[in-house]
Amino acid sequence: MAKPAKAAAKSKSASKSAKAAKTAKSAKPAKEKGPSAAEKNRFTLYGFAGSPNTYTVALMLALARHPFSYIHVSLRDGAHKQADFLVKNRYGQVPALRDGQQFLVQSAAILMHLAETLGKFDGKTPHERERIREWLFWQWDKLAVPVYRLRARNRGFRQFGDEVRVMYDTEARAAIAVLEQDLTKSEWIAGKKPTAADIGIYGVVRFAPDANIDLAHYPHVLAWKKRIEALPGFAAPEQLLPLESRLV
Repeated sequence: MAKPAKAAAKSKSASKSAKAAKTAKSAKPAKEKGPSAAEKNRFTLYGFAGSPNTYTVALMLALARHPFSYIHVSLRDGAHKQADFLVKNRYGQVPALRDGQQFLVQSAAILMHLAETLGKFDGKTPHERERIREWLFWQWDKLAVPVYRLRARNRGFRQFGDEVRVMYDTEARAAIAVLEQDLTKSEWIAGKKPTAADIGIYGVVRFAPDANIDLAHYPHVLAWKKRIEALPGFAAPEQLLPLESRLV
């Protein structure tokens, strides 16, 4: 009597296995959810394709994998000084970022806002958040001004003599040397992972060659730059900032 019972149990088990296999075969993989309509409509970036500061904000959004619309503001035509734009950015500068119903200005402040509200590239501890702020303020105090002034001169947008050029060149190289020294201690600027500080400073360092500064003299900075460019979602300026508006 035991044998038939054993055979029945085996048959029942085989039937269950076959049914499970059939179910697994017929099951379709779940589709990845794309951004919702609210996410698509949340951000609109107003800027200019040749603006490093506009690129910095666009890069932050790209690395955070968040969609955004882009509105081209023609600086050559003075669009940034018109009343309709001054409502968005009272300083008459690019970039400006619309987040829902509010407009944000100044690229460093925008980066901090995005890091805090999206919870990406933010500091994980109070100390890291303090470091991010410190580095972003340092960037504008010591690094961005000389690099951007030299870049503008080389592109014919600013005019000043060799004495001023040498001054800016000396300041830019001194700032990059500070960054080089700090990057000997860590792969990232303000924490164990990339943060808004890395993105903000990268937005300046990327354009250092346009200021006739050879980054090959700063191996740790060059290695850090390559690490950022290897991050998922990274894109170059020409990929993120077209010469015309683009809506998502």
